[in-house]
Amino acid sequence: MSSNTPKKIGENQYQIDADSDLGMKVPVRIYADEPLLQKMLSDRTIMQARNVASIPGIVSHSVVLPDGHEGYGFPVGGVAAMDAEEGMISPGGVGYDINCGVRLLRSNLDEQTVRSKLKELVNDLFSSIPSGVGSKGAVKLSHSELDEVLVKGVNWAIDHGYGSSNDSDVCEENGQIQNADPNKVSDKARKRGAPQLGSLGSGNHFLEVQKVAEVHDEEAANRMGIKEGTITVLIHCGSRGFGHQVCSDYLRVSEQAMEKYGISLPDRELACVPNNSEEGESYRKAMFAALNFAWSNRQMITHWTRNSFERVFHQSESDLDMKLVYDVAHNIAKVEKHKVDGAERKLVVHRKGATRAFPANRDEIPSKYRDLGQPVLVPGSMGTSSWILLGKPNSMNLSFGSTAHGAGRTMSRSKARRNYTENDVKKSLNDQGIFIKALTRDGVVEETPQAYKDVDAVVNVSHNLGIATKVAKLVPIGVIKG
Repeated sequence: MSSNTPKKIGENQYQIDADSDLGMKVPVRIYADEPLLQKMLSDRTIMQARNVASIPGIVSHSVVLPDGHEGYGFPVGGVAAMDAEEGMISPGGVGYDINCGVRLLRSNLDEQTVRSKLKELVNDLFSSIPSGVGSKGAVKLSHSELDEVLVKGVNWAIDHGYGSSNDSDVCEENGQIQNADPNKVSDKARKRGAPQLGSLGSGNHFLEVQKVAEVHDEEAANRMGIKEGTITVLIHCGSRGFGHQVCSDYLRVSEQAMEKYGISLPDRELACVPNNSEEGESYRKAMFAALNFAWSNRQMITHWTRNSFERVFHQSESDLDMKLVYDVAHNIAKVEKHKVDGAERKLVVHRKGATRAFPANRDEIPSKYRDLGQPVLVPGSMGTSSWILLGKPNSMNLSFGSTAHGAGRTMSRSKARRNYTENDVKKSLNDQGIFIKALTRDGVVEETPQAYKDVDAVVNVSHNLGIATKVAKLVPIGVIKG
């Protein structure tokens, strides 16, 4: 068996043993079913996870989640935990779209009511929420105002009339991570980010109007205010050009610093620095600023979404019961306490294209859900389902409290453009009763559902392993894309 061939160690679990000749310090664990595994083996996913296993200070195992696919340095759908004292922090282990995350709003509207005004609603949302590649947000920020956003996160938006503190109560980190430092952010990142606050962006980012199609866990659904047949809204976007530039800046810093720290790696894209070094601290503070930017961004979009619903249905936000259910962050690295070999340790957990999935009674979970477990949101691609899951205890020893973050791409954007046309995709969505409004033709074609893995298969792996289990399945009826 070659060192690249994963061996099956349990249901939906595969492993590549640590091979010191390859510099691997820990094994690679892959959580997948057979078809998902075959897709990973068709690109560089597994090789990248093996490379991650050679980073100094990595503990226990390098993780590939069921939506895993090739990324920059680290695979997307990858989790790696480094010892906080001796280990590294890596910009590539977080990714370019820092805190690309998902939030879910519920409502008490039923499908019939919304379908009767669906086109009007989607058009209103489309015109009131800036979207697209270079899209400008709706606020003009001065230097000091941007600093405030970077430090206060969601609370900056709430202080400026975009929602209420009920929203921050159900965000990871309450939507404001401490110790962000705007001074660690380059002027270039500021210039790219400042005009974009309050915009959806392009790529796989979207806003979806969905119906709750299935409820699998009544108790959890009730706690989240989710009822079968009602309408929800899923918002998927991140830190825009701001986070992208922070990542670019600190990849360069890390590449230059590696020699100084005597770090050698099998792939320069893995560039990392000691967590406690000056460069490591600076990257963390800049990354945290990008996390806060993204939370503020999603909060503003939430506010405009509620306004659209109020206009179209002539009811107030409270009449519509449009409460935020939860907001999860992907593409993030944080210091957390985890048990390794029976002893509690502080670890820098890198979640790249991965979602935190903590079980009940972790202090980090908002008080509203602490005795239940953390809600997990897994978006599909447009035209397929999305899922609400609930974090479970197995996530702690299998994946450092993490699960998949989406369906995971299987087809490149360029291949999608060669194989599909805008009309094909729109017609197939329309046949399923889904109305889409997009800024560009490519935006529709590149995100065709056929370019993605089956989100249900990804979720089944998470559910079967008891990492995060099924609460409800959401099916789109209206989509907005950049």
